[in-house]
Amino acid sequence: MNSARTGYQYVVDARVAVFAPSPQLTVTVEDLDGEPDVHLHAGGQGFWQSRMIAALGVEAVVCATFGGETGRVLHTLLEGEHVELKSRLVAARNGAYVHDRRDGSRSEMVEMLPDALSRHELDDVYELALVEGMRAGTAVLSGPSDDRVLPHETYFRLTSDLTSNGCRVIVDLAGDRLAEAVRGGPHVVKVSHEELGEEDLAKLIEKAREIASSCVHGVVVSRADDPALALLEDRLYLVRMPKLEPVDTRGAGDSMTAGISAGLALGMSLTDAVKLGAAAGAVNVTRHGLGSGSGDAVRELSRRVELEPIEE
Repeated sequence: MNSARTGYQYVVDARVAVFAPSPQLTVTVEDLDGEPDVHLHAGGQGFWQSRMIAALGVEAVVCATFGGETGRVLHTLLEGEHVELKSRLVAARNGAYVHDRRDGSRSEMVEMLPDALSRHELDDVYELALVEGMRAGTAVLSGPSDDRVLPHETYFRLTSDLTSNGCRVIVDLAGDRLAEAVRGGPHVVKVSHEELGEEDLAKLIEKAREIASSCVHGVVVSRADDPALALLEDRLYLVRMPKLEPVDTRGAGDSMTAGISAGLALGMSLTDAVKLGAAAGAVNVTRHGLGSGSGDAVRELSRRVELEPIEE
């Protein structure tokens, strides 16, 4: 299917709904021939995931709220991106940050945290995510940049409601949000070893099995520079990637989640979807833009990803 609005070529019926309750405005200052060069972009976990999903030929439907000056700017920026936007205008302001990259590294100058959604505002974006998730058949639940935006229990309700209505739910969360989503029985959980509070592989396997006990079909644990751990349908693997020189490691996990969800929406097996996700994360670290990279590069690199069985 060709999207006239974006010019992207999408696979027919391949869609992923992304719950992005409060996207973030990002302002980055870079150096251009000795002069400051200011860039304004839409940001936040859900948007970065959506951008990679779209790059892989799958239509990304972003369910989000927009409020205040930051929200107005964000809404305009997102209308120019390769995603389908399902939005609610609210009183709660979106967050924003300003980063300085003029010396080649990323330095945070200031961050404005988002406001909490009111009960009715949360009801509206919840309804959007529920309807679009059921329509798409695959949904990603992402988190806002601050805990004040919505109650953690929202992730249990949304995971449970989508799953019970035939939608595959992929979650990429941390802390209490993760615990609530797991309680709802998602299809796949992507989490980092830091979020699980462990580095030892044997202990990470125990935690992955604990997560999988909640009717979770796949658990993928990223481990920084070490191969990711994957528990897929009760089989354990190390996810081995070709070595690439990183430019910016931020956003690799979001791209991995995006690749997994896009692969499932395209009808791939869970193992092939994880390979696609690993490749998406690897391509992302070679670029300056978070959640960026071409579908061709990701697909080519996915052929070089190996799932090495772990014998217990």
